[in-house]
Amino acid sequence: MTYQLPEKLKKLEAYQPISGDYKVRLDANESFLSLPDEIRHEISVGISRIAFNRYPDPYAVELCQSFSRYFQVPADLIVAGNGSDELLFLLTTCFASAGDTLMTVKPDFSMYRVYGEMAGLQVEVFEKDCDLSLDADVFIAAAKEKNVNMVIFSNPCNPSSLLLSKEDVLKIVAGLEDVLVVVDEAYMEFAEGSVLQEIENYPNLMVLKTFSKAFGLAAARLGFAVSNKTIIDALKAAKSPYNVNTMSQVVGTILLEHPAYLEECTLLIKESRDYLFGMLQAMAGSFPQIQSIQNTRSNFVYMKVDGAADIYRALQQQGIAIRLMGDYLRICAGSEDENEALLAALQAYLKGAEVCAVQK
Repeated sequence: MTYQLPEKLKKLEAYQPISGDYKVRLDANESFLSLPDEIRHEISVGISRIAFNRYPDPYAVELCQSFSRYFQVPADLIVAGNGSDELLFLLTTCFASAGDTLMTVKPDFSMYRVYGEMAGLQVEVFEKDCDLSLDADVFIAAAKEKNVNMVIFSNPCNPSSLLLSKEDVLKIVAGLEDVLVVVDEAYMEFAEGSVLQEIENYPNLMVLKTFSKAFGLAAARLGFAVSNKTIIDALKAAKSPYNVNTMSQVVGTILLEHPAYLEECTLLIKESRDYLFGMLQAMAGSFPQIQSIQNTRSNFVYMKVDGAADIYRALQQQGIAIRLMGDYLRICAGSEDENEALLAALQAYLKGAEVCAVQK
């Protein structure tokens, strides 16, 4: 009998990021800001000093100390990862047993479910309300009914861009005291209400952070898990010995030494987001095809629109990449030129569609 793939791999659908060359990339929620020359120079010097014949620091001590100073959390309560994805995979694989139940929400980052299924977990998906909001009390009741062992959700949410209040997040953590609650704060730099400072107050809370969004280091693949000492010590034991390469450690450490620059980046991205949101709202007043636009608390805008797939393809033909998500379009805030190119192309398409509808 020939080798057969496990059933979980046979039915697995690969995550499909957009690939190819586009003049405007607003699909992956990356920062539109590139590192300035002076920081690039510091990075070049730092990389030139690497002993490439040696393994990386297994615990990324210097990087975690810099993270500790910037975010004001104890350094021994931080684990660095090869992006948040590595940490999510470790959590679903090591912090629950096959057959245990993971609860995610919908809509949310699809990889939470994928990692859970790959780990042999039973995945329960909690459907958000029609306005994409999450009722903490209803969620707690559903998790208890399903006897879940782990909960993972993003806040602010990707893709809805909505924010769950700090009070509601902590209500969920306290209400599910025997459940590991993982809060992915990848976009929290663009909002308020982080629970990062609460990690030592709850035995079941973990917060994930990333450098791929506000900090503009998507290429370096740096993610961080922060929790109480019991959970973090277990995660340190479970991770691979040299999981974060030395170059990424050097880059992340140097970047965290420039807090004023990082704060400026966050401000500029928020300004771009607010401009894009306002212009799309104004456009919605003129074109009924745009059904709704969420009040964004991230670095992107999430809008429901008639003919979303047609718009997505039309923009691609003009070299503009955005994210298609069913009847919704997720559009990342870009540079001034990128935003203007997107808005002009979208308006032209909607006007053309309106004319075609009248002619028919």
